[in-house]
Amino acid sequence: MNICVFLSAADLPDRYTRPAREFAELLGRGGHTLVWGGSESGLMKVVADGVQEAGGRLVGVSVDFLAAKARDVSAPDEMVIARDLAERKALLLEKSDAVVIMVGGTGTLDEATEILELKKHGKHTKPVVLLNSAGFYDGLKEQFQRMEDEGFLPVPLTGLVFFAEEPVGALAHLEESMGVR
Repeated sequence: MNICVFLSAADLPDRYTRPAREFAELLGRGGHTLVWGGSESGLMKVVADGVQEAGGRLVGVSVDFLAAKARDVSAPDEMVIARDLAERKALLLEKSDAVVIMVGGTGTLDEATEILELKKHGKHTKPVVLLNSAGFYDGLKEQFQRMEDEGFLPVPLTGLVFFAEEPVGALAHLEESMGVR
């Protein structure tokens, strides 16, 4: 599978880097491809390194104004430079079979909500997993549940996103959803 991962480019503590590294190793060992924002810093670097070291392939999609921070890749890996953030998000979704949302800031939240909005409107049917490392997304999970309970979601929350507490559960859900293994 080509698995898009939305996540932070910031340097973060072990409670966030450990699960990211573990997911990356599972992804690489499983023969999957990482589709990610292409950054050579922070958690993005941790995941790209982990996937590559475990034998997985990388497909990066950076953006023009961040190209200087993009990872230098060569075949069989790939790097695409988008004109702007909107094109970047579209390319990330286009190049992937599934999406995982890891910890991040406003950029990650923007990516997550756009992917879920597109799925809500039937613009894609790809499985989406929110990896809730160290309870980072507990508040968001509660907000989504409130949206469902109060009638703001026209589809069940379980049809939009799967919340995983651990990396192994995240990948298992994706593989099961895609009929892999």
